[in-house]
Amino acid sequence: MAKKGVIRVATCQFAVGSNVGRNGAQIRRQITQAGRKRVDIVHFSECALSGYAGVEFKAWDGFDWELLKAETLSIRDLARQKKLWVVLGSVHRLGGKHLPHNCLYVIDPRGKMVERYDKRFCTTGDLKYSSPGDHCSIFEVNGVKCGLLICYDVRFPELYRAYRRLGAQCMFHSFYNARADGPGIHTVIMRSSLQCRAATNYMWISGNNSSGHYQTWPSVMVQPDGRIIAQLQRNRAGVMVNAVDTNREFYDASAPYRDRSMRGVLHSGTTVTDPRSKDRTCL
Repeated sequence: MAKKGVIRVATCQFAVGSNVGRNGAQIRRQITQAGRKRVDIVHFSECALSGYAGVEFKAWDGFDWELLKAETLSIRDLARQKKLWVVLGSVHRLGGKHLPHNCLYVIDPRGKMVERYDKRFCTTGDLKYSSPGDHCSIFEVNGVKCGLLICYDVRFPELYRAYRRLGAQCMFHSFYNARADGPGIHTVIMRSSLQCRAATNYMWISGNNSSGHYQTWPSVMVQPDGRIIAQLQRNRAGVMVNAVDTNREFYDASAPYRDRSMRGVLHSGTTVTDPRSKDRTCL
């Protein structure tokens, strides 16, 4: 058995498409591949099973919900057979006229759905296809508290702070920054944003991305000091395995004052004694 506080994570990417059956087959292949590497948890990108609405398809009319259900059950069965945790990007159907949630399902080694995270910050484009969520999702693997976020959520550091308050030590952040015309702002900002979120909150982050051409950035693993310790090759399917070890200590510049700043004390002293501190003039 692995040491308490340590998990082996398989961060996966492939070219997500509109064909749910093909997506499901690729997910099962990568779960099997990851299982041979003796991992604890397998992490897939945003809408990995369903396909990303607005890119792969332009309307929910005609979407095969029965096939999505069948493929989900098949993935759950495989998780049970391989005794693995799986973080699965998909969509969750709601009743009535409500649009589905863009979601991450958490499947445990018994093949049970134990958690679901719904993308909280949907872009204006997303809102044509998805209903936003309203909650954080925490689950635990071998003593490691894990959290979930999806794509655009990265632009809101408040979400990482909320997970920090809940004690999250490892974040599974799934993206779809693919099918682009070429390099763009996501190429510049996404990996550095994950590095910043990791370092300021002292968290491990598995950040993965669909590899559909053009993939604006490849999937990464970030350790709590903000360093990217591994990444996959851009525009190619792949599985990388990294150990998340919460027993290790890393440089943490924010540590002395993080908790007080989260309480709204936005300075590092015990008191403000200089009366000039309230004087906003320059001289």
